[in-house]
Amino acid sequence: MSDQPRRPRKPGKPYRRPQKDPVRVLAFEALRAVDERDAYANLVLPPLLRKAREKEGPEKFDARDAALATELVYGTLRRQGTYDAIIADCVDRPLREVDPPVLDVLSLGVHQLLGTRIPSHAAVSASVELARVVLGDGRAKFVNAVLRKVARDDLDGWLERVAPPYDEDPEDHLAVVHSHPRWVVSALWDSLGGGRAGIEDLLAADNERPEVTLVARPGRATTDELLGEEAAVPGRWSPYAVRLSEGGEPGAVEAVREGRAGVQDEGSQLVALALAHAPLDGPDRRWLDGCAGPGGKAALLGALAAERGAFLLASEKQPHRAGLVARALEGNPGPYQVIAADGTRPSWRPASFDRVLVDVPCTGLGALRRRPEARWRRRPEDLEGFAPLQRGLLRGALEAVRVGGVVAYATCSPHLAETRAVVEDVLKQHPGAELFDARPLLPGVPALGEGPDVQLWPHLHGTDAMYLALVRRTS
Repeated sequence: MSDQPRRPRKPGKPYRRPQKDPVRVLAFEALRAVDERDAYANLVLPPLLRKAREKEGPEKFDARDAALATELVYGTLRRQGTYDAIIADCVDRPLREVDPPVLDVLSLGVHQLLGTRIPSHAAVSASVELARVVLGDGRAKFVNAVLRKVARDDLDGWLERVAPPYDEDPEDHLAVVHSHPRWVVSALWDSLGGGRAGIEDLLAADNERPEVTLVARPGRATTDELLGEEAAVPGRWSPYAVRLSEGGEPGAVEAVREGRAGVQDEGSQLVALALAHAPLDGPDRRWLDGCAGPGGKAALLGALAAERGAFLLASEKQPHRAGLVARALEGNPGPYQVIAADGTRPSWRPASFDRVLVDVPCTGLGALRRRPEARWRRRPEDLEGFAPLQRGLLRGALEAVRVGGVVAYATCSPHLAETRAVVEDVLKQHPGAELFDARPLLPGVPALGEGPDVQLWPHLHGTDAMYLALVRRTS
């Protein structure tokens, strides 16, 4: 034994409780809801923010807190594919073996490091504290180690490392760089056509935060009234549209609270307006919205029909969504009725309507700006599930419209299997119906292609990627 005296042990660091950051905890809770319950962020986040604003004390949210939480949630969801590739390069196991809550904390941290102006040291520190709160100290060390690796480079440097070269695999390169599943990149490229620049612009637009667009329902509100609101600017294409610049809150607009105006993408407004303004042979007294939920287009159609003394029947298969339609139409100045009915097995007499809209259920690939998680949730096989319903609804619409009347087939997807393929297949079976040019019914809107149908695009029109085909029944 040594005769030397033992050195006294250094006292260990006292345990420090993790510091709870309400903004990041809320963002984590929203991501968990999206992952665990297949929820949509645009439905989960508002009640979480509302509850946070109602709290008293240090956890009460202000506008800056709400803005940061919103950016963390949506930014992380939009860039999930890119961030997964980067995280995969920094861990020693397949991502599927990383617990989903840990992956959510890591993704939030990577977004702060590579997608925001938050300083690196603050992004890592805040993420580790979040991990201590929601995961425990042990897994917080893993989060710390991974994020320190990520912090060694910026986004461009990481993309150069984890994305395959464009010349070797264009679709996979675009999938990683722009954070879309490869099959979605391929489908969008097929529909858009053209070279690299166009598809890159489209994918980049999908990752931008969309503006909030309002619609002034005719006879109930005016755009002049809405333009009197703070942060309001005119719409681009629809005469009833008003855009709220960043920070504008629809719930603060009196006309929206009263139902005289609503939140509605300008592409959806254009679809309703095209049907309403399409030339008819004969009377114009009865209109049908055959897939009316949740009610945005029905409310606009109802207001336009009221100006002409026409009746609107709004039909929605799901009773709870029919309830949303009824609320959207409440106070409409003209005659209308809302029913819960299946448009493929109609409860109305054939050939009894002058104008018919079917905005059919679809994959939603045209609204990836608003629902970024949909790109990770959808699968190519989903197209096969929607196809019979889409064709059945269009067939039902053609049976519901009278000779000389007009049907608008619309969907919030640019996928060719949900747009032109559906219309072409159904029209082959209905020789008494024909497509006509929809482009003149969208006056002032550029880049509408060769027609006769119309495909709108986020990067070209600032709208969701709505598709519209107008069909006239001839016999």
